Amino acid sequence: MRPPSASVLTRFRPRLIDALRGYDSARFLKDLGAGFTVAIVALPLAMAFAIASGLKPEAGLWTSIIAGAIVALVGGSPVQIAGPAGAFIVVVYGIVERHGVANLLVATAASGVLLFLMGLLRLGNLVKKVPAPIVVGFTNGIAVLIVLSQLRDWLGLAVPRMPAEFFAELDALAAHLDSFNPWAFGLGGVTVLGLWLWPRLWHARSPLRATLDTPLVHEFANVGAKVPGPVVALVSITLLAAWLHLPVETIGSRFGSIPAGLPAWSPPDFSLSGLAALARPILTLAVLGAIESLLCARVADQTSGLAPHDPNQELMAQGLANLATPCLGGMPATGTIARTVTNVRAGATSPVAGLVHAVVLAAIVLLAAPLALQVPLAVLAGVLLFTAWNMGEWHEFVRLREQPLAHGVLVVLTFVLTVVFDLTVALGVGLVLAWGLSLRRGAADKPSA
Repeated sequence: MRPPSASVLTRFRPRLIDALRGYDSARFLKDLGAGFTVAIVALPLAMAFAIASGLKPEAGLWTSIIAGAIVALVGGSPVQIAGPAGAFIVVVYGIVERHGVANLLVATAASGVLLFLMGLLRLGNLVKKVPAPIVVGFTNGIAVLIVLSQLRDWLGLAVPRMPAEFFAELDALAAHLDSFNPWAFGLGGVTVLGLWLWPRLWHARSPLRATLDTPLVHEFANVGAKVPGPVVALVSITLLAAWLHLPVETIGSRFGSIPAGLPAWSPPDFSLSGLAALARPILTLAVLGAIESLLCARVADQTSGLAPHDPNQELMAQGLANLATPCLGGMPATGTIARTVTNVRAGATSPVAGLVHAVVLAAIVLLAAPLALQVPLAVLAGVLLFTAWNMGEWHEFVRLREQPLAHGVLVVLTFVLTVVFDLTVALGVGLVLAWGLSLRRGAADKPSA
């Protein structure tokens, strides 16, 4: 059998190589500021995503650091920021519940191998062609599941361990409603309200700036607009809860501590029988990681105005990131839209900003990890509730009446299957149905003999 020709495989060429041509101090200062800003935004999100996934907060923090650095070094986008993502919460939690953390690490590393091979074999362009109705359906479905997963901490319910299945989650929440904690509910609600209100306070047409129209207020507003809302919520509401000694669960009360040192290098224990049992989770992580990272890279292209990304190089970088993070106790990683857009808006010009983000975040974790122990879990739940709301494309549901019937069927079916079953089923059924509909349209459009 003849080996595949070189043209079948893509060329390994990180975008950093091209981005550094003509690089100067002015661009470095922009990347430095952008990277620092993204690191501050990533801090609460990384902890929140890990905790919501059934893992310790440090798993999310080190995933942001390791994956962020690797994707910046060898990725195919000039401004992509990688790390734990909201889309993975439900999938990772399900794997942890059914197979344990050790097998999650194995599945993550194996999905990294698949992602690298997908990029190497030039499958990046195929992944980008997943029909839009399927993307809308599973994105909104994941957003709903994230909200459901955060109800325990937002309501302060004493649920020992949340199940992974949709209806079992509803039953568990309903069975423990008598443990409702109004203080936790209040903190979570204030967090959501604050995240919604913060950018509107500093908007050019905000009532505050209109009422107090002075140079000092305008300067203060310009500074306030650059401070990330999640960080303001995390710090201010945590201080308020500690000052009032509110009876709410915190990161420290649930997890004990956050190690301030570097995690130990410990590769996952692979076995053929173990990989066979994890085939479905591995495939789910790989497909979801590919779709999320390339969707994020496409958004980065549209917002940054920089050179378009290389989808195959990006998949190879995501593969290497997911192969490395489990060796240091991390979790699955992909491109993250919120952090990538923040990077663009903060003025990033190259992958150097992603490297700065990883270095700054590592410094924060090594020097100030114990300070995070006082953060109420209800505040992190509020951050994730707001993230889920922004993640969902809810307007697409309103527009279904304007779309063709086939479009609406794909959106609704993918959404329901994602919520009630899981992402693998939703994507599989959705893609088969989309393929069947395209064949039917092709047959209908074909002129008769």
